[in-house]
Amino acid sequence: MAEPKKDEFAEEQTAQDTGAVEAPDPAVELELVKAERDELRDRMLRALADAENSRKRAERDRREAEHYGGSRLARDLLPVYDNLRRALDAAGEEQRAAAGAVIEGIELTLRELLSVFGKHGMTPIAPEAGEAFDPQLHQAMFEAPVPGTKAGQIIQVMAEGFMLHDRLLRPAQVGVSSNTGG
Repeated sequence: MAEPKKDEFAEEQTAQDTGAVEAPDPAVELELVKAERDELRDRMLRALADAENSRKRAERDRREAEHYGGSRLARDLLPVYDNLRRALDAAGEEQRAAAGAVIEGIELTLRELLSVFGKHGMTPIAPEAGEAFDPQLHQAMFEAPVPGTKAGQIIQVMAEGFMLHDRLLRPAQVGVSSNTGG
């Protein structure tokens, strides 16, 4: 019986020499699987958050393009509005009497243009003389001392401004009083 023990020892020694590894501990293997699961869950949640952020960004970009995409065209149409307004302002009583139909056509065209502007979210900024100058909405074209006004009051409106939804498309061009006393 001594011989079988030698063979068992030889088999054990051979297994160690060949690098055979014993089965890993189940607790260690379970911890490795849990760590891998947690890492994959974290990566999945990050990917879902990135996808949601991309969706929200695309939706915001779409809304902005819808609201403000035509701003270049709108800005290019403002001189047309200005010229129609100037034509009406320049027409005196004798021109109105002589060319009433033409003046009426210009008025109708201007009203239609304002209607189209309104449909697309454009609203005029029409300050009045005497209002306070607001640098967020007005552009001062000149300053002049005018008796009976306070510094910073609008004394003349040269061109109306326009908003496109909640953004300034063009500031109103105004003259401002430079008086230091009222």
